[in-house]
Amino acid sequence: MENIRVRFAPSPTGYLHVGGLRTALYNYLFAKKNNGKFILRIEDTDRNRYVEGAVENLIKALKWAGLDYDEGPDAGGNFGPYLQSQRLDIYKKYADELIEKGHSYYCFCTTGRLQSLREEQEKQKLPQAKYDKHCLSLSKSEIEKNLQSGMPHVVRLNVLPNQKIVFDDIIRERVEFDSSNVDDQVLIKSDGYPTYHLANVVDDHLMQISHVIRGEEWLSSTPKHVLLYDAFGWERPKFAHLPLLLNPDKSKLSKRQGDVAVEDYRDKGFLKDALVNFVALLGWNAGDDKEFYYMNELIEKFSLERVNKAGAVFDLQKLNWLNAEHLRKLSDEQILPMLKDEILHSEFNVLHLTDEHLLLIISAMKERVSFVKEFITTCPYFYEPPKEYEQKAIEKNWKPETPEQLTKLRNAFTELKNLTREDYEHALAKVAEELNVGKGKLIHPLRLAVSGQSTGPGMFDLLFILGNDEVIKRIDTAIEKIKIS
Repeated sequence: MENIRVRFAPSPTGYLHVGGLRTALYNYLFAKKNNGKFILRIEDTDRNRYVEGAVENLIKALKWAGLDYDEGPDAGGNFGPYLQSQRLDIYKKYADELIEKGHSYYCFCTTGRLQSLREEQEKQKLPQAKYDKHCLSLSKSEIEKNLQSGMPHVVRLNVLPNQKIVFDDIIRERVEFDSSNVDDQVLIKSDGYPTYHLANVVDDHLMQISHVIRGEEWLSSTPKHVLLYDAFGWERPKFAHLPLLLNPDKSKLSKRQGDVAVEDYRDKGFLKDALVNFVALLGWNAGDDKEFYYMNELIEKFSLERVNKAGAVFDLQKLNWLNAEHLRKLSDEQILPMLKDEILHSEFNVLHLTDEHLLLIISAMKERVSFVKEFITTCPYFYEPPKEYEQKAIEKNWKPETPEQLTKLRNAFTELKNLTREDYEHALAKVAEELNVGKGKLIHPLRLAVSGQSTGPGMFDLLFILGNDEVIKRIDTAIEKIKIS
């Protein structure tokens, strides 16, 4: 393919939806696979929905996910400005051109008249409310008079009835609409700002967009865009409409059923590689059973032809699994700065722990956690002595003879010199033999004493990481605190 140019064109109405992330990702992958350009354009012409700071949040979320664009508001490029609110003169020029050609017209209808029209059409049980072209019949002199008097107005697209509007979609193949079902869409609002439809088409043409890759919800808008391309005499881009994202119950993914913002998943500790991997598989596969991907592998494998038509279910369990898999693929040294950042925002004041000590914790827990924060939350005993002891473990493993047995074990630990994992293991085996009990009779209460829990990493890894002084102190505390009836 030659001169591939694609864009992600969000509206700054709040957070970056995971559906938006998928759209951006597919555009990015398609561009990179075909040596093309990926452009960020901010469609901020709906000033009623504009949210202060949303543009900065969108850019931050995209960059966090690794979707670096070639052109955009803060990246420059030869086709700017990349904020639609800075392109109003451009849209007016092209709206005027459409009026001159008879493809659009001024509409001076009041809000009251439009409301009455809608209510009348609802009474008639028409399938959809449409404008009745009332202002299309105004004479030139009436239009001129209204404009000169400053009468509020909009500019509407003049859709001819009983026409077949046909276009090809890479994912959905041939798509056909009847123009009788397409409204005379507003192109320029009464505040002078363009609607999405005009600005979108004008910008895609002027920015030389070769492929429009966007969500299925925009499929019904495409006939209006096709009519605009044809009215201007412009070549249409290739279209690809992505399937909806669905909740497990097959309803449309929405905030009512859980998190939908990229920022939410980032703040909950999901790794960007895991989230990108997961989102890539929401409606696309490479034709095999592979589910684990890094970005470079996605770029190599991606094609629009393998995007599904059917909606894609957002399976949080799969995302959790992928996060764990990506975390385990990281080296301990890569995880270390992430853990240190988590510790800074935790309740533990453990700045005295060295990098070497934290690396031992990472190594011991890596196969047991799915998130970086779980290097803290699932094993708080590495950062402070247990404040309480698991009751079920007490009932199961703390017997009347346990304090005496642990005292003997504790005394054996005090004599250790080298303090390797093997030293702890040998000492415990020796005490168990002297007491004529199985090693489990010591291991289970020992784990409870030093961690407060019944599960965790290998017993001797745990002891080695805590250090002998701390282990002995915790055994003494447990013997004093744990009482059984």
